[in-house]
Amino acid sequence: MRKKQCKLLMLLSIFALMILAACGSDSGGNSKETTGEGSKSSDKPKFLSLLTGGTQGTYYALGGTFADLITTETGIKTTAEVSQASAANMTALQDGKGEIAFVQTDIAYYATEGTLMFDGNKIDTISALGALYPETVQLVTTEASGIKTYADLKGKKVSVGAPGSGTYANAEQLLEIHGLTMDDIKAQNLDFGESTDGLQSGQIDAAFITAGTPTGAVEALNATTKVNIVGVDSGKADELIDKYPYYAKDTVKAGSYGIANDVETVSVLAMLAVKKDLPEEVVYSMTKAIYDNTDKISHDKGRFIKAETGLDGISIEIHPGAQKYFDEKK
Repeated sequence: MRKKQCKLLMLLSIFALMILAACGSDSGGNSKETTGEGSKSSDKPKFLSLLTGGTQGTYYALGGTFADLITTETGIKTTAEVSQASAANMTALQDGKGEIAFVQTDIAYYATEGTLMFDGNKIDTISALGALYPETVQLVTTEASGIKTYADLKGKKVSVGAPGSGTYANAEQLLEIHGLTMDDIKAQNLDFGESTDGLQSGQIDAAFITAGTPTGAVEALNATTKVNIVGVDSGKADELIDKYPYYAKDTVKAGSYGIANDVETVSVLAMLAVKKDLPEEVVYSMTKAIYDNTDKISHDKGRFIKAETGLDGISIEIHPGAQKYFDEKK
């Protein structure tokens, strides 16, 4: 009887061990699957930094809206960060200080080609998410300055933006087309807010501001000071575009900043750049979040942001995730 009981216990033990082994095997399989899924999930970042520009510029104003849209639509917490704008944003992306950034199309081109302010520092880790709106090059003065043409800038204190910034490159190229250099003016390296404060106080005479119109800093200036915008005549604009084809003719409309008549000038395009190593589906979701919800963009520049023009003017590689989105919209 005892022998039979022992045998029975042994059989039960073996049976139990077999069940445990089977469960362990199945658990291991599930564990592997879960690890695989976790790996995929880990590719999706929990946080994203969207690099914008100074608090008085269009980048910052739009950046908050974009960050909210991405957060809401993708579930990835996205924060709009104050920055030194275009050129600094490209370097910051390269250095891992952000994942998405506003940039002018011309600056993105310089960065990926390693030219001008990126000479010797070619940036090959970024790609395009999409084009946004025209960024108008505005040469802002006050009525009190007496400046009406580019020739009048000679010897004057002129804000040209930070060295290496998009605004600085625009200022340098427009001065060149008008037969001037930085040596012909007293260049001041100020951001948009500092520029308009300087104009209001009389500390500077003029300021280059490359931003979507209306620009908040210039609107604030107009509230206290009579603003003038110095134009670029058609012949000079053609000359500029022939040499630097990423420019286009543009107009600051009458009524903007209280000006009485349209002022002809030039513009580049604003765009969003992203780190190349962001997963395709993440960039697809971000692109969709912005371009499918343009009706939620309250800023005046929102009317220019459209899926059908999302690839216009872009001269750098498009991220596969963004390309997938725009292909679906064709």
